[in-house]
Amino acid sequence: MERSGPVLTIDTMNPTVKNVEYAVRGPIVARAVELERELSEGMKKPFAEVIKANIGDAHAMGQQPITFFRQVLALCSYPELLNDSTFPEDAKSRAYRILQSCGGNSMGSYSASQGIDSVRQDVAHYIERRDGGVPCDPDNIYLTTGASDGIMTMLKLLVCGEGATRTGVMISIPQYPLYSAALAELGAVQINYYLNEEKCWSLDISELQRALDEARHYCSPRALCIINPGNPTGQVQSRQCIEDVIRFAAKERLFLMADEVYQDNVYAEGCQFHSFKKVLFEMGPEYSNTVELASFHSTSKCYMGECGFRGGYMEVMNMDDEVKAQLTKLLSVRLCPPVPGQALMDLVVNPPQPGEPSYDNFIKERTATLSALAEKAKLTEQVLNTVQGISCNPVQGAMYSFPHITIPEKAIKEAMEQGQQPDMFYCMKMLEETGICLVPGSGFGQKEGTYHFRMTILPPIDKLQILLIKVKEFHQKFTQQYS
Repeated sequence: MERSGPVLTIDTMNPTVKNVEYAVRGPIVARAVELERELSEGMKKPFAEVIKANIGDAHAMGQQPITFFRQVLALCSYPELLNDSTFPEDAKSRAYRILQSCGGNSMGSYSASQGIDSVRQDVAHYIERRDGGVPCDPDNIYLTTGASDGIMTMLKLLVCGEGATRTGVMISIPQYPLYSAALAELGAVQINYYLNEEKCWSLDISELQRALDEARHYCSPRALCIINPGNPTGQVQSRQCIEDVIRFAAKERLFLMADEVYQDNVYAEGCQFHSFKKVLFEMGPEYSNTVELASFHSTSKCYMGECGFRGGYMEVMNMDDEVKAQLTKLLSVRLCPPVPGQALMDLVVNPPQPGEPSYDNFIKERTATLSALAEKAKLTEQVLNTVQGISCNPVQGAMYSFPHITIPEKAIKEAMEQGQQPDMFYCMKMLEETGICLVPGSGFGQKEGTYHFRMTILPPIDKLQILLIKVKEFHQKFTQQYS
């Protein structure tokens, strides 16, 4: 029997997959992995190690886990440890409660598709405490495989139509590449609105209006995505800004998606995290009973940094009951989120309380982690702003700086000749010469003619200081070389 070649080729595969790009793990990271291998094989480089400052992977960068969280997860994973006197009683009681909620008292069992009931109840209580008593219905809580899973699921529900009626989704530029990648995979229309770098990456309603009005000529805008605190830009939205966004969404009949995974990562004086849900309710029934909102949180960021457990939740507000039934059906196809991630999320929203044995150490570890991040955010801004040709806005929140870089015309010309974006050319040169792996701003989107890179603030402060000095020295050398 003759075969004319494989069934699945680059020409016969799903074309939307080929449109997906994810800069955070793109070509520059692949080269960083190659360099690590070459170093391990004894090849000589101008550096001793590769420093991956490209991704918000806290524990990989040296952040320590919260002891209480790991104790409870250990107890849940191996219940025989419940008889071990070295574990505190509050950790044991949390583990016992979680196991009682699992099928067969085992974290290895499936859960309900929406997530473990007791965990969803704890998430609802957490949201009520966070938002000053605003009610939260556990039936509106969906546990997810990290926040990404919830965001992708909501976008799947929203995307429909063809041609000029195809769903358009408004995303900030710069943006976290999950959004552009998800929209490409779903064949939706990406509607860019630009954050104002001159005003510390603020969001202007006039810019939202411009983007929306233009998009209505070629698609059907249905959703508006907000990342607060911002990734990659690190800004924290003011309460007034959030009110303005909610009014805009109500006026233009847009579904709001609030990515709030960095809600504990607020460092700058005068800045405060305000949840979209809390502001929505404070604006009264005209908005709180009508504006459709999905908000997202995760175990991967904040002081936890537990990226690998893939824990998260989303809360939906004012969603049509028939659509909620479809959402539950869609989630049932993937059976359930990882149960260890659900257990971890339960601990995040229900940590040790005053008077419990683990409380003092928990507060000490949590405070130390967040204080160190605040110190490193300030250090990063200060050092980068001493470099001629680099300008860095205050890192108000999240885990990244996104400085503006000036690239000489000669370097821009050489980059274009090599088929590269100028900031990719810049970052690749930095990687090859210093071992520092950053993500070029073009991977997140930026105004035409401007160039940036994203750098995490997660490394230990001594390593971050060395990293910043190397970035400074490289930029000076690069500028001199191409002047």
